[in-house]
Amino acid sequence: MAGSSAAEPSISRGNAEIGARFPLDDTEDFEDARRGFVGTAEESAVRGDDGAVWDLEAYGFLDRDCPPTANPSLWRQSRLAARHGLFEVTEGIYQVRGFDLSNMTIVEGDSGVLVIDPLISTETAAAALALYRRHRGDRPVTGVLYTHSHVDHFGGVRGVLSDEDVAAGVPVIAPEGFLEHAVSENVYAGTAMGRRAAYMYGAALPTGERGQIGAGLGQTTSTGTVTLIPPTLYVTHTGQTETVDGIPMVFQLTPGTEAPAELNIHFPDHAALCLAENATHTLHNLLTLRGAQVRNPHVWAHYLTEAIQLFAPHVDVAFASHHWPTWGRDRVLGFLSEQRDLYAYLHDQTLRMLNEGMTPLEIAEAMELPPALERAWHTHGYYGSVSHNTKAVYQHYLGWFDGNPAHLWEHPPVEAATRYVDFMGGADTVLRRARESYASGDFRWVAQVVNHVLFADPDNAEARALQADALEQLGYGSENGTWRNFYLTGALELREGPVGTPTVAASPDIMRILPLTQLLDSLAIRVDGPRSWDADLAIRFRLSDGDPVSLRLRNGVLIHIHTAGPTPGERAPDTEIALAETDLRALLLGAASLGDLAAEGRAEITGDPDTLAELFGYLSAPDPDFAIVTP
Repeated sequence: MAGSSAAEPSISRGNAEIGARFPLDDTEDFEDARRGFVGTAEESAVRGDDGAVWDLEAYGFLDRDCPPTANPSLWRQSRLAARHGLFEVTEGIYQVRGFDLSNMTIVEGDSGVLVIDPLISTETAAAALALYRRHRGDRPVTGVLYTHSHVDHFGGVRGVLSDEDVAAGVPVIAPEGFLEHAVSENVYAGTAMGRRAAYMYGAALPTGERGQIGAGLGQTTSTGTVTLIPPTLYVTHTGQTETVDGIPMVFQLTPGTEAPAELNIHFPDHAALCLAENATHTLHNLLTLRGAQVRNPHVWAHYLTEAIQLFAPHVDVAFASHHWPTWGRDRVLGFLSEQRDLYAYLHDQTLRMLNEGMTPLEIAEAMELPPALERAWHTHGYYGSVSHNTKAVYQHYLGWFDGNPAHLWEHPPVEAATRYVDFMGGADTVLRRARESYASGDFRWVAQVVNHVLFADPDNAEARALQADALEQLGYGSENGTWRNFYLTGALELREGPVGTPTVAASPDIMRILPLTQLLDSLAIRVDGPRSWDADLAIRFRLSDGDPVSLRLRNGVLIHIHTAGPTPGERAPDTEIALAETDLRALLLGAASLGDLAAEGRAEITGDPDTLAELFGYLSAPDPDFAIVTP
């Protein structure tokens, strides 16, 4: 990586101490990660129309000894997660691992296969299914199951299934609430999440010992085509049973755990339990660094307890949509119990300290896991972390404010930074003192204080260089894969300029499936309030295949009402447009113009034809490449 440097002595020493503190020679996980290996792809690159979207050999360097520029614990985790190929979990259940951030699970039925969680991209999903078929025969897909509402568990579905398959009766199963959460997460705040995800997964970083070595949960995200086929069958309650192609399944709903809509699956004929993303070989996120709704660890622990009660006596292997399985009834019980205790401990101890008056930063510094939990590799913070998870618990219960009135009305970053630097004697003085801190190994303080210089003077070359060096050292020492990626991506942008956002979550397929109400909500989010304060527009769409939709822009707020009858306070529309819902969707998504629709006889306009254009003129475009490490 351009401008990258070696590990400073304090980072090298800290990383070396990991080897003395934890049993890096423990091989049990490596044996589990190798178990059942059938084979892998002959081609190392998975390609799409625009080039490679995944490289199976990008992490081959992890087979070497851990260098000083990486935390040995994270290096170990990345070696495990990078292993790729087709693996037999138990007779009749296979996983393709290492073809994306997540795993694809394939369960063999009477005439075909049930595909669970078809990865992020159609290209990687198709490659994973092709690998399975090369070794197990060209079996048709007779069912698809989404375990939860995150894109790495549904985005590649059109790589394994078509609309024609669904029309022919192939079921697509998902937990109740799946579609609402799958589309809203990727649309409402999708631009900001996507930008931060570029940092979180380090997709712009070169792979290597001074660059991206993994993200803890998996290596990184593929960059192919994201798609979505709506579910045809929903799981609505725990204990619900379904049989697909002769495969009986018992479901446990786990809403509000790792995702707002999620489920576990017991396969009684196989004595196997699919844990979705509720129990993996890492401490998971309670608030992911890309941004999302806060997850409640109390609820998470409850559902793991319920899973133990419902299934543990009848399970010989547990597997998830990330990482490698756990075999043996006693080991499965121990794994689930420790995962449960992990989330319960973080929840309960954060609340204890919170109620003693401690702030989020204080709790994060004070929190330590019990030794028995810390000794278990799968409780380490490779993806979530004790530090940012405790802050998430605080946020869940008390929000952003720590109770100190001095923090109620602080200056925003640039204004505060300008004042800080002035108070500290100017940029030259701050940088001189920061270089002393860097030499002493206090990189955490360097990053905190030099950030003020950068926000006061973003063109200060010396500050950019020093900040990049400090962030890089913090990345080298991070056990958490997403922290490392954030630090190193920040350093990369400071040195080389914006790296962009590799993945667009709000893909055309997701926008096409978005319910009309949510599509209109997504427009309301884009209204530039100040520019539209004085506007008062009313538009009514008379749908040939649905209830009329009324839009009203007033006071900078876009309201939509779906009703055939009158609405209190509704005024006569400036414009009425008669058309089909598909044409309205195309209009709202910018895929069609009102003039063209009218010329083709697909839209009939009554009133002012310019009202819609005026409304669109008040919409702002989100910025997928907004600044993060500079103002």
